[in-house]
Amino acid sequence: MNYLLFHAPLPRNTQEEKFQRLLSLFLDLLMKTGGNVSEALRWLAYFDKRHNLTDSTYTMGDFLKDLKKRGYIDEGNSNQAVYVPSAKAQIEIRQRSLEEIFTSLRSGGLGDHPLPKSGPGDDLSYESRPYEFGDKLEHLHLTETLNNAYLHHGLDDFQLTSQDLTVYQTEEKTLTATYVLIDASHSMVLYGEDRITPAKKVALALAELIRRRYPKDLLFIGAFGDYAWQVELNQVPFLQAGPYHTNTRDAIAMALGTLVRTKATNKQIFLITDGKPTCIREGGRYYRNSFGLDPKIVNKTLEMADKARRERITITTFMIAKDTYLQRFVQRFTQVNRGRAYYAHPQKVGLFVFEDFIRNRWKELR
Repeated sequence: MNYLLFHAPLPRNTQEEKFQRLLSLFLDLLMKTGGNVSEALRWLAYFDKRHNLTDSTYTMGDFLKDLKKRGYIDEGNSNQAVYVPSAKAQIEIRQRSLEEIFTSLRSGGLGDHPLPKSGPGDDLSYESRPYEFGDKLEHLHLTETLNNAYLHHGLDDFQLTSQDLTVYQTEEKTLTATYVLIDASHSMVLYGEDRITPAKKVALALAELIRRRYPKDLLFIGAFGDYAWQVELNQVPFLQAGPYHTNTRDAIAMALGTLVRTKATNKQIFLITDGKPTCIREGGRYYRNSFGLDPKIVNKTLEMADKARRERITITTFMIAKDTYLQRFVQRFTQVNRGRAYYAHPQKVGLFVFEDFIRNRWKELR
């Protein structure tokens, strides 16, 4: 397991620093254990014995008391475990996920990306321009307008004409709807490699980015195995891979059903997967082929990619496995959809997703 301390100074082993280091490990373990606090604490105690994370001045008991005192865990009810993750813990996981990816992207200048063309819109900038017919009067730059009137007419013959009017420049920003689809098939945790946790971090970081920078944008999150289902934001950290095949067709169909109903200008699907499609649903039954690239399954999945193209919804596929058959399928899938595809190491998938999200978010006015 790789853990990241966010902008932390060199440890001086104060109690606060010990708590923060343990908290980073604990939150990561919460994601890996599906939100099982007891199991996460058992793993943390195991790592403590092996790596001496605590000492006599700050014990695991002290850490547990601080978790409860600071509101990171709540007591469960009679039908639940002793402790459950709190809303504060979920927010902290989202923030740390964003920080982890943002730190890697800082050299690329992550930030707002306005349209290359200025014009009438809703978001005020700090620049101004002469008034044009149709501009909203509430955007009037009063200081510059009065200054223009003084320069043009003087104080003795003060008057205000349309040539004096100046308005704040506005930037029209496009509303974007993004659907992130996370492969939750068994292969995402097969052979001891955890691929689903990085995928979850991507979805959580995107949610936090949109909340902070683009609050008008829409973000939907789904998971898929034998079938697809929508995942609420508070469920994402604790999503677990199951004994499933890979029903990519069902996932795309679910995303399309949601996106076509939105009024967003830009609509896109981010598909994070490590396997070729091995399952489709026909009526109430499933047709599966674990070997993959079954012509029936492939053709049905490609049909959905073509439907997305006709709806002008771009699918960007992030492959987190170097499977030759997966790459061969994704190449065909991408050609049909006219989308994009990337290979990304599980620990680096966030960089690719964020760069693609920022690049696609703005659409030039024509």
